[in-house]
Amino acid sequence: MKKQVIVANAAPDAIGPYSHGTAYGDLIFTSGQLPVCKQQGGVVEGGITAQSQQALENLKSVLEAGGGSLDTVLKTTCYLAEISDFAAFNAVYKRYFQQDCPARSCFAVKDLPMGVRVEVEAIAHIAR
Repeated sequence: MKKQVIVANAAPDAIGPYSHGTAYGDLIFTSGQLPVCKQQGGVVEGGITAQSQQALENLKSVLEAGGGSLDTVLKTTCYLAEISDFAAFNAVYKRYFQQDCPARSCFAVKDLPMGVRVEVEAIAHIAR
């Protein structure tokens, strides 16, 4: 078995030496997705709600490029710049994961790249 690099054309380009994700066997491992809009060319405006939606849309794009979907997510790790954004983040998150929700860790960190308010990564399986 060999690792496969995932490139998601709909997601913004990586800002460092990493890929959007990798697949190994039936598993997909995504890099953390920031609230950057490829079409606009930068971080989305509108605070935690808009940023959460964009980060999750980018995550969805990476998963789909790797042969998975939001329905195949096993675990997410969510990073918030401010724990006070937890409720607003959850309001957006639950629109993307409505039933059979994946396991999740969510916590505040000191800083996130580009001064964003949220970053989300996932482990999923390839849809068969």
